[in-house]
Amino acid sequence: MRLTNLADYAVVVMAAAAREPSAKLSAARVAELTMIPPPTVAKLMGTLARGGLLTASRGAAGGFTLSREPAAISVAEIVEAVDGPIALTSCVSGDVQDCAMEGHCAIRGHWPPINQAVRGALAAVSLADLVQPAAAAASGPAVATATALAD
Repeated sequence: MRLTNLADYAVVVMAAAAREPSAKLSAARVAELTMIPPPTVAKLMGTLARGGLLTASRGAAGGFTLSREPAAISVAEIVEAVDGPIALTSCVSGDVQDCAMEGHCAIRGHWPPINQAVRGALAAVSLADLVQPAAAAASGPAVATATALAD
C-alpha cells in the first residue's frame, strides 16, 4: 500500500503552510519552500482549496492560507482531498465490479474494519503533529494509535 505522489506532495504542501500559518502563501513560494515543481504545487493548492483545507484570496495581497488551525486538519483529510476516500480494496470502496472474487470471497467482510483502522491512524495525525521535529512526533498520538492497532 502506498500513497500517490500527489497525496504525498499535498501533505508536504500543507505542512509548509502550517509552518507559516499567518502568511498568505503563493504557489511559487510554497514551491520554493518544498522543492516541489511550481505547476504541481499550483495544482495541489487549487485541489486543497476546493477540498476546504486552504482558503484562497485574490489580488495583490492574495495567496493561500490554512482554512483551520493545523491541529484541526488531519493527514486523512489531506489524502482524501487529493485521492478521494481511503479504500484499501475495491470492496471497501463499493466498486465490487472490479473484483473477480465478489460472489465467493470469505474475506470481504473483514476489509472494512481494517480500512477503518488505517484511516483512523491517518486521522490521528494532524498538521500540528507534522510540523514538530520528528523526535517529538515519535511519542505523539500517531505512535500510540499505531501501537494499539498492532496489538
